[in-house]
Amino acid sequence: MSGQPAQINPYKTRRGLARILQAMVNSAAGLRMAWRTESAFRQEVALAAVLLPLAMWLGQSWIERAMLAGGVVLVLIVELLNTAVEYTVDRVSLERNDLSKTAKDLGSAAVLLTLLLCAAIWAAVLLPRWA
Repeated sequence: MSGQPAQINPYKTRRGLARILQAMVNSAAGLRMAWRTESAFRQEVALAAVLLPLAMWLGQSWIERAMLAGGVVLVLIVELLNTAVEYTVDRVSLERNDLSKTAKDLGSAAVLLTLLLCAAIWAAVLLPRWA
């Protein structure tokens, strides 16, 4: 270390229950913003609204239900992280830049791989029943 005292983030002063409640408020704000601004997130939520009940119905064990539902929820999580990357890149600059494009493309690739993983989980669980 350089011997300099660590800077304290003035936004991280809450402790205990107040911190937990503020985290919940912030999370709800993030979900609202994603819903309002990201059509991909809205589409994935609509798909999740169908697939999550199906996962509970089609899964023959708690493990199968967890795998089916977990794949769907993972898509939503990665979409939110991708959106955070996009907002951060846009916050830095709206200019076209190869590094900015690469960061956004990597986030998009993460979403694609998660969608493919979700599809593979559903196929692995359900296809043997109809084969």
